[in-house]
Amino acid sequence: MDLAVDLTSRTGRTDTIYRALHTALTTGRVPAGERLPSTRDLAQDLGVSRASVATAYERLVAEGFLETRTGAGTFATASASDRVPARRGSPGVLRPRAGWRWTPRPASGDAPAPAHDFRVGIPDASLFPFDTWRRLLAAESRAGGPAAGSYGGPAGLPRFRAAVARYAAGSRGVRAGADDVIATTGAQQALDLVARVLLEPGDVVAVEDPGYPEARELFALHGARVVPVPVDAEGLVVSQIPRNARLVYTTPSHQFPLGMPLSLARRRALLAHAARYDAAVVEDDYDSEFRRARRPLESLQALDRDGRVVYVGTFSKSLLPGLRVGYLVAPPSLRDALLAARQLTDGHGAVHVQGALARFIDDGLLARHVRKASAVYAERTEILLDALSGLPVEPVPSAAGLHVAAYLADGVPVGSPAVVARARRRSVALESLTAFAAGSRDDPQPHRDGLVLGIGAAVTSSIRPGIQVLGRLLEP
Repeated sequence: MDLAVDLTSRTGRTDTIYRALHTALTTGRVPAGERLPSTRDLAQDLGVSRASVATAYERLVAEGFLETRTGAGTFATASASDRVPARRGSPGVLRPRAGWRWTPRPASGDAPAPAHDFRVGIPDASLFPFDTWRRLLAAESRAGGPAAGSYGGPAGLPRFRAAVARYAAGSRGVRAGADDVIATTGAQQALDLVARVLLEPGDVVAVEDPGYPEARELFALHGARVVPVPVDAEGLVVSQIPRNARLVYTTPSHQFPLGMPLSLARRRALLAHAARYDAAVVEDDYDSEFRRARRPLESLQALDRDGRVVYVGTFSKSLLPGLRVGYLVAPPSLRDALLAARQLTDGHGAVHVQGALARFIDDGLLARHVRKASAVYAERTEILLDALSGLPVEPVPSAAGLHVAAYLADGVPVGSPAVVARARRRSVALESLTAFAAGSRDDPQPHRDGLVLGIGAAVTSSIRPGIQVLGRLLEP
């Protein structure tokens, strides 16, 4: 316990110590049950006589704030904590800068999981090999080494970067060496670093519509003018990207949230557009590990010959969000700037976690986990699609990922936001397509209404009962 006592007060030292202790006990700084220093130790710390401290302790014992336990010491009582006043005071006069409009969104871990959990972007934690992970993490933590007490480099642990480069090359055809990889605390930080390095206030950023809201808002937070670009059955409509777009953000392997891949023709058109108008392209490959098609399309980064694509990957879906590990693969022309941005804003990541994940990858455990999880997710997707077949919805074809989007058919009496709200009251969690739509000024046609259903967190046996509840909500 650290006790601040102003011994220059005109009152006696005993009274000064008493009042400082009384304040600490009645304001909750010293919680009930906490052991106080011995009178000898406190007197030595304060540079006063032991008698002054002992007298202050005796007064507080007599008033019921402290109790002595023979052979154990002096402790704060519950009656002291009962007198902690409710905090009142000014909410503060400081305000965010002019134009600030953002507020935090609810997180998936803020509330208990519903009975029928179709929330988007949540992997099945029960599939994760926790015992193996604990062993690897413990081994990395014990290893220490000469740099254990030092700050790490912003790029991340070298062997982690090398393992990620090999993994991304083998699973997605990404052309990268260890020096091209920068470790991040997830995809969102990767996007933030790119925005810091590339964007000036007022720059135009083209994003998919519907698309990932957190990316859209992040670019706007950096002062960019975000322009929504529609998607169709082939993905992002490249012909509608503004010519003055400094950056194009896309999810080509598994469009978020609709699910279709960007066709090969559109990929080539996008790269040609970027070359013609000197734009950067951010390829967010957030969950394409879980494929139901045998031959995935090449990544944009693999097709890029000019160094215009920044590839962003994450282990939040393939493993767990709680690991907080992602990465980006940057062209050499941006590497130093991105490393400086990481160092200035976040320093470096958890080196022991990166080390454990490097071993997890190199030992083939990640590939094994992805194969196992893919089989489970594929089964759930088939069950979900079969259950949806009797409902007035039109699933969007998709060959990868952890969710399925479905348009509402004509004649459904309520819109998707109302359906989602009513489902929530029946312990069925899913999401509305309108939550992901930004609205394109260049597209006079309204977005089709629909639902998005995740399969990562869904218990397999709960899928059909959950869809039955949903079906009743969609009846005319």
